[in-house]
Amino acid sequence: MNTVLWVVLPYICLTSFVVGHFWRYRYDKFGWTTRSSQIYENRLLAWAGPLFHFGILGVLVGHALGLLVPESWTSAAGISEDAYHAVSVSGGTLAGLMTVTGLVLLVYRRRMTPSIFRATTVMDKAMYLLLGAVVAVGTYNTLVINLLGAGHDYRADVAVWFRSIFVFQPDAALMAGAPIAFQLHALLALGLFALWPFTRLVHVFSAPVGYLVRPYIVYRSRDPLGAARAPRRGWERVGS
Repeated sequence: MNTVLWVVLPYICLTSFVVGHFWRYRYDKFGWTTRSSQIYENRLLAWAGPLFHFGILGVLVGHALGLLVPESWTSAAGISEDAYHAVSVSGGTLAGLMTVTGLVLLVYRRRMTPSIFRATTVMDKAMYLLLGAVVAVGTYNTLVINLLGAGHDYRADVAVWFRSIFVFQPDAALMAGAPIAFQLHALLALGLFALWPFTRLVHVFSAPVGYLVRPYIVYRSRDPLGAARAPRRGWERVGS
């Protein structure tokens, strides 16, 4: 079972993540969108959106540092384990609380605004449910285990296992020895990665890069006489 959970399953979920994004971009470009609902309600969104997005950004940065940067590197840089733990827990707590608050407001807004709820798809509901579970268990690990409890050095097992996946030498024994809450958090995150390409979360990988190089949009007046003011150089009417 440990081999299935911590060796086979990660590669299945990562394959779904990579191939799913390729498929989605290839066959559903017009569906590659956030499906924004701002037009229906903006008062709650003005608070919920920034709280969630800035919070989840902090969570992702913290995970990237904690999982990808080996403990030996921070020690070599002169950062003690106590200092790393203090920064990690304080920053993770703040980012986690922002994310939870923003997500709760977003779900409340979606459920209590009829026009938004009617536009909510089955995949939206599955995404919110799985994302909420990942955030809830991650917040529990940070607050209850690492802040209020005895703490667990996830960089000694979870992080090493995570990096071992990408060098094709996954060590299931590392995760088998981790606390149940950390195992659950990892499994839920894998499920979220597998579902990611088929939800609105694909907008994370969208950026308006084309706006930097696209040509000017030419607007033509319906008035045959044109504007009263002479156009700037390079903006003369075509055929004049």
